[in-house]
Amino acid sequence: MSQVGADFFASHRQLLEEAVAATKTRGYYSAFPESPSPRVYGESAAADGANAFEAWLGTDFPLSTPGAAGVVATEKSPFGKPVGVRYPRVTTDGVPALVEAAAAGMRTWRDAGIEARVGVGLEILKRLHARVFEIANSVQHTSGQAFVMAFQAGGAHALDRALESVAYAYAEMTRVPATAIWQKPGRDAPIRMEKTFTVVPRGVALVVGCNTFPTWNSWPGLFASLVTGNPVIVKPHPGAVLPLAITVQVCQEVLAEAGFDTNLVTLAAEDPVDEVAAVLAVRPEVKLIDFTGSNAFGEWLEDNARQAIVYTEKAGVNAVVIDSTDSFKGMCFNLAFSLSLYTGQMCTAPQNLYLPAGGIETDDGHKSVEDVIAGLEAAFGKLVGDDARAVELLGGVVNDGVLERLTQVGSAGTVVIASREVTHPAFPEAVVRTPAVAVLDIADSSTYENECFGPVAYLIKAGSTAESVETFRRTAIERGAMTASVYSTREDVIASMRSAALDAGVALSENLTGQVFVNQSAAFSDFHGTGANPASNATFTDGAYVASRFRFIQSRRHI
Repeated sequence: MSQVGADFFASHRQLLEEAVAATKTRGYYSAFPESPSPRVYGESAAADGANAFEAWLGTDFPLSTPGAAGVVATEKSPFGKPVGVRYPRVTTDGVPALVEAAAAGMRTWRDAGIEARVGVGLEILKRLHARVFEIANSVQHTSGQAFVMAFQAGGAHALDRALESVAYAYAEMTRVPATAIWQKPGRDAPIRMEKTFTVVPRGVALVVGCNTFPTWNSWPGLFASLVTGNPVIVKPHPGAVLPLAITVQVCQEVLAEAGFDTNLVTLAAEDPVDEVAAVLAVRPEVKLIDFTGSNAFGEWLEDNARQAIVYTEKAGVNAVVIDSTDSFKGMCFNLAFSLSLYTGQMCTAPQNLYLPAGGIETDDGHKSVEDVIAGLEAAFGKLVGDDARAVELLGGVVNDGVLERLTQVGSAGTVVIASREVTHPAFPEAVVRTPAVAVLDIADSSTYENECFGPVAYLIKAGSTAESVETFRRTAIERGAMTASVYSTREDVIASMRSAALDAGVALSENLTGQVFVNQSAAFSDFHGTGANPASNATFTDGAYVASRFRFIQSRRHI
């Protein structure tokens, strides 16, 4: 075992034990403070992090990637800020050298043992946390998240998810003892054997990052693979490289200090025309793939990367069934916030809002469909009516595809709440939009059964709540969903929706009218994705997410 790795493990053991315990209790637990307040992180932390981020702009990022040729700069800030960071460029010609270098240190990493690997992983998390403001700025200006969200989702919450992944991996790896004495009674004397069980990695792991949540979606798979013994090639989305380049830099620093091959974690930055992910994904050495992104490429990976175990999070159609409520204003505010948060650019954001065409019963009397629209519009007015406040919730539009879908919403339904352009007071070139809401009939399934990623919601008029529930059930089973929500004061409706959610394999939220929103997910308590419908085949985080990343190989001898 690496002595440095062992020291890391000893210094972080209490943190690990707390995290493992939290995975079992499922209560509130967070190891990394989510508030960027100077009272938490110190007076200079925010400025130091911003300066560290600014120092990268327009420079060559100091990483050396085996097989790389030249450099590439592909990032464009949704806030209009020039990025221009240059990274070693990997093309298809460089893939063989990259894979060979990644695999070279795997045996030593395997033989270091569970505690050394976990110790290194925890030390990496500690050092990433020390750079959380730098990472938050890099997430903000590559994904378009507003700064506080980038700090929380891209920094503190992403660290919690990564720690959760390490905790599950440690629990699964230590479920079986390292050695055991096997004794079988015999006629003359017992048969005695000593058996050794070693955690053996599957092979090279590939993490394919996404543009919207480059750290939150990539770190769980990265750390699950690394601490179970697998080298990791990180292939970032061309639009969000810097957060993962910083990640790889920290990984390599800690690996070097602990005496391991730094190429156990590498960065494969590309020009979009290179399509390196598809080439890496089918290499025989690549045994694990973590992917977040489109249905098209996710399904291609599942169909073609047959030599690997593929963990995918793809698109789904998230639904809200509205039957009745005891807090009409609270419901409207909660829904408006969920639709506005990060301009709806979240895999968990609601899209389809089903309600009876005849209206709903509320604490403020009967509300027609038009009344519900007015309630949502009033909530939007308070949340995103003022530009200066709006930008802190909306962030920026991540790419032109989102804008295109937003402009086309009127072709499918009647737009009842129009999107508007928002001027960012700090970044005048930022692309910021408020959500649009269109009304559809339940018969318009060709529109609402497909994901419309971004700030678009459909208010769908059904014949009854029962029809709403059944349409949700069928659509989620066929098309997938990451989240579902229901508003009802009737227990039979809640029970029906729970049953539908179980049938469809979708996480359900009931009657959210306060400060918890359907598109938010808490590490150590909420499972993100279920692996039980087409939107994802894995869960952040459970035992299944980590256990197939290694195998127990035994040896035995007589004693």
